[in-house]
Amino acid sequence: MTQPQRYIETLYAGYGQSFTIDKVLFESKTEHQHLIIFENRDFGRVMALDGVIQTTERDEFIYHEMLTHVPLFAHGKARRVLIIGGGDGGILREVLRHPEVEQVTMVEIDAQVIEMCKTYLPGHSDGAFDDPRATIVINDGVEFVNTTEERYDVIISDSTDPMGPGEVLFSSRFYNGCKRCLNAGGVMVAQNGVCFMQLGEVSTTRKRMGLDFADQQFYAAPVPTYVGGIMTLAWGSDDASLRQLPVDVIAERVAQAGFKTRYYTPSIHVGAFALPQYVVDALAGC
Repeated sequence: MTQPQRYIETLYAGYGQSFTIDKVLFESKTEHQHLIIFENRDFGRVMALDGVIQTTERDEFIYHEMLTHVPLFAHGKARRVLIIGGGDGGILREVLRHPEVEQVTMVEIDAQVIEMCKTYLPGHSDGAFDDPRATIVINDGVEFVNTTEERYDVIISDSTDPMGPGEVLFSSRFYNGCKRCLNAGGVMVAQNGVCFMQLGEVSTTRKRMGLDFADQQFYAAPVPTYVGGIMTLAWGSDDASLRQLPVDVIAERVAQAGFKTRYYTPSIHVGAFALPQYVVDALAGC
């Protein structure tokens, strides 16, 4: 019997995961990276860039809800939101669920990622690209945050790992640019890797991001296809109180928003900032 083709992730040299490829839907070398979208019997449609799994239909909601709703409900009155990356549209979808949001700018370097995700992963964006509140900019995220004259209440960096086109989104210049275009009292959050496997990324981000934000911390979310344990999400603000709101305040804001989530809850929001001791120890040395 012929064995099914497998997609083997290459993020780590000595450890990893693989997926059966039941059907290749799209594969191409874009202007910036290798892109493949395929079907898998357990996780539905899967997208990978340069050998690394980016998103799947089955578990995308965990990542997108946690990277979006934690900063937006903590802020409480964000009108203008900037998304860096996020070409699959999942963050855009979740941001636009917040009724107080008036305008969202999404800056993605690879236009083909957006187009292929519209075609093959339409549930990720769920019509968000057609929302009149959304503005899509094809540009380098670092250049955008360092040159734009616009200002934002919340900035969400939904980047790949720090390699290839995503590497600059973990640089001091990027964090400095985000602080530059963030309104007073604003919040910036960013994907920051799986801390058990990529603890060095946590330490590096603390050193770089901490130069620009008085309150720099991390929170966590378990996303099954980001293999190796919990994912850390970086948080930056100059207002530490936004990270310390009690659960009843968050619950009231969620109730007022009036939409239902699949993973995020007010209790998870508050508990997500509790980090494992090995992460606390790593940060203490920074």
